[in-house]
Amino acid sequence: MLNRMRVIDVRHLGHERVIGCWDIDGVLIDPGPTTSLENLVEALGDEQPRAVLLTHIHLDHAGAAGTMARRWPELPIYVHERGARHLADPSKLLASAERLYGDQMDRLWGEVAPVPEGNLNALSGGEELLGFEVVYTPGHASHHVSYFHPESGRAFVGDTAAVRIPPSTFVLPPTPPPDIDLDLWNESLDRILEWSPASLGLTHFGQVDDPEAHVEHVRERLREQGELARKLSAEEFEAAVRESEIGAGDEQTAGALLQAVPPEQQYWGLERYWRTAAERS
Repeated sequence: MLNRMRVIDVRHLGHERVIGCWDIDGVLIDPGPTTSLENLVEALGDEQPRAVLLTHIHLDHAGAAGTMARRWPELPIYVHERGARHLADPSKLLASAERLYGDQMDRLWGEVAPVPEGNLNALSGGEELLGFEVVYTPGHASHHVSYFHPESGRAFVGDTAAVRIPPSTFVLPPTPPPDIDLDLWNESLDRILEWSPASLGLTHFGQVDDPEAHVEHVRERLREQGELARKLSAEEFEAAVRESEIGAGDEQTAGALLQAVPPEQQYWGLERYWRTAAERS
């Protein structure tokens, strides 16, 4: 019997509605970075979680995994098999992130500690665990999975169903390098809808009660952003994304969106996708 389902706003860098960790009877989905961990621990009452489920290993979703395993040495952490090795040894993950964030790494994410092998549980998709079903959902990241909770009918989808900061209904898929694949992303959206979810749980941010309409908005935005990236320069694309984010709501809502989806990163994942596609053809 489900006793608790909530989204914990970890208040990243002191700001609300940027990163939400889902708590389903002590199973946490996407706890966020170490810079926000004490806010999460406070919300938990320092109670050890039953498990951590990661949709993917990007630092805004999974950066605190190692420090959580240090705090709670018996904590099981679930992640796609392609991401597991980068949690055990985060050196390549950090090198990739440093290319995006430069000298802001520590301020944004804090410590990214290795996760001991004994805490890691590798997934490939198709598993059933802890009352959840797992499906492989690449497109945003090659190691992305989503989780379905049949008892509540909610699908927890990481970044696959994009970013929507309430109360705004503006939808923006995050497209940082290096793994963006628009074809796989659309296939992953199909897989999520095959669950016929009653609602979606977004990491950025909160609950979506109209899954089919929301997913269609995600597809539309992927098409739109993909085409813009083919037509505009990096500077023009960044300016267009920034303008759309600033216009997405009130000042606080727009600020949360800008923090969750930095506009200066959006072009490069799409540019790499189109360049790679051209090289294959």
